[in-house]
Amino acid sequence: MTEEKSRSNKESIKEFLESFKMASERKRLASLKVLEDRVEELLELGSSLLAGFDPDKSDWIPGFILQLIHKTDENFIKNNLDCDGFAWFTAPSEVGFDYSPLQKYLLNESFEDADRFTSSKLRELAGEKAVKRGYVYFSEVESISGIDLSTLNKLWIVYSRGKFGFTVQAKILDSVGGRYDKLWPRIGWKKDGIWTRYPKAFNWSIDAPSGHMPLVNQLRGVRLMDSLLNHHALITKR
Repeated sequence: MTEEKSRSNKESIKEFLESFKMASERKRLASLKVLEDRVEELLELGSSLLAGFDPDKSDWIPGFILQLIHKTDENFIKNNLDCDGFAWFTAPSEVGFDYSPLQKYLLNESFEDADRFTSSKLRELAGEKAVKRGYVYFSEVESISGIDLSTLNKLWIVYSRGKFGFTVQAKILDSVGGRYDKLWPRIGWKKDGIWTRYPKAFNWSIDAPSGHMPLVNQLRGVRLMDSLLNHHALITKR
C-alpha cells in the first residue's frame, strides 16, 4: 500500500471527500481507486453524500461518485438524494427539453446511447429542417440555444471524469493551433475525422482518449464541428 493510500484510508470518508475536492486534477485522478475501495463508506453517508457539491457546476467529482455508487446500489440515488429519478445535476433547457434520459445513459456509461441522444437533440435544436434531413448544417448552429448546448456539454463532462464534451474537444483543438488534421489523432478519430457507429468502429468507453465523444461526423467537412466548437456559449467556457 502506498503512503498516500494509507493516509487516505486513515481519514474519515467525509475528510477524504473534502481533501479530494481541494486536490489538484492530477491527485484527484490518482485517488479514484481509493474512492472505489471505500464505496461502502460512501453509501453509509446516505442523503449527505453530495453535501458541499453544486449540481449547477460542471464538476466531474460528484458525477464519478454517482456512477460509482450506482454500480453498487442502483436504488441509492432515487432513495437518498433530492433529485428527479437519476437526474442529480441541473440541466436547464431554453426550449423545454428533458435531459434526464441523457443523465441516465451517462450515469450507466452507456456512451453510445448518450451520443445518439445528443445527436438527436442537436437536430431538434437546429430546427425542423435538420430533423427531416437527419443532420445539421453548419449554418444552423448559430441559432441553437446556448443554454441547451451548455447543458449537453456539461453532462458529458461531469459523467466522464472531465474527458468528454464539446469544450474538451475545443481545448484540444486550440492546443494544436486549430488544425483538425492534428486534432483527429489526439482524440482517437480517423485521420479525416469520419466515423460510423458500426461495431468496433468507435470506442464507446471511458477508456477512450480525451475528446473522443460526442461524435461529430465530418462527412461534409469540418465546418459543422468548427461551428459547434465556436458557438458563443462554448467559447465562454474554455
